[in-house]
Amino acid sequence: MALSGQVAKRPYAVKVAGVPVVLWRGREGLRAFRDRCPHRNYPLSAGRIEDGRLVCAYHGWAFTGEGACAAVPGCATADLSRLKAERVAVAEWQGMIFVSLKPEDRLSDGLPDIPQGHDYDHFWWAMKPQRARVFDALDNVLDPFHTNFIHDGLIRVKHRRQRVEQTIETFENGFEATYIQNTDYGWMSRALEGERARSRGRYIPPVAFQGRWEGRKGLNLCVTIWFVPEDEHTVQPMARFTTLKSKGPAWLKQVMIRLFLFQVIQQDADALTKLHDNIAAFGGPQFHAGPGDRVSDKLMRLYNGGKLVPEVLGPYHIEL
Repeated sequence: MALSGQVAKRPYAVKVAGVPVVLWRGREGLRAFRDRCPHRNYPLSAGRIEDGRLVCAYHGWAFTGEGACAAVPGCATADLSRLKAERVAVAEWQGMIFVSLKPEDRLSDGLPDIPQGHDYDHFWWAMKPQRARVFDALDNVLDPFHTNFIHDGLIRVKHRRQRVEQTIETFENGFEATYIQNTDYGWMSRALEGERARSRGRYIPPVAFQGRWEGRKGLNLCVTIWFVPEDEHTVQPMARFTTLKSKGPAWLKQVMIRLFLFQVIQQDADALTKLHDNIAAFGGPQFHAGPGDRVSDKLMRLYNGGKLVPEVLGPYHIEL
């Protein structure tokens, strides 16, 4: 994945599940190839775009958006039909570029619902890559209990808990946890949100999470995060923030949100790195579910390609 603005006049390199991919725009629009020239496997991302074609910097082979080799300098009469770059699936949506290593994937299927219209402001945040497993990053963002400790004072306060009503609704291909509560006691929650009536956290397979924080009059904040696996040990979170329009300029609100959330993101990144390294030191995870772990088993089933039985669980009463 990449932001739309990152792919402009030059090829752009990304890594998806350990595989290098080049993104580029040519005559046929946005395209994605495995980042290797079929000739000598030189990275195509090191090349250039010329006359709407992707040109390898090593020997000048040129490729169309369909992956066909259009030119081999010095060999104008050669048969080029067998010399093809490897295409992968790519789609562009609301300022974000999505990639799948399976060329036939329909990337528009299963995208989350994000509030639209003139009442909202939006911005994307491509965060720093983190050393973490994708499952652990998803489990962390869906887990409310760690915030009393990892984010003590920022989001929640561990010695000042409030009674919360939790309901879990499962779907065949996802689930959502709803929390009925007042605004958290952490100073950052109170500064960014205002009055809260409930919050919701939804898992959208395979790597997306969406959180919604709502006041009594409706949505205050929506955050949708994709935990992009660069490789087996590295995740890059890509987030879209949606807020209600206010009297102040949108750019100022974006700056404030980034300033407030920077420390929280770093705290989670540090925790996930410790978790990753300790799991590796012991040869793999050995998880035991506690009484508050009501969604981790559902996450694991869906993450591994399974399905859930649609049902509503709860309400449960917890202290957060």
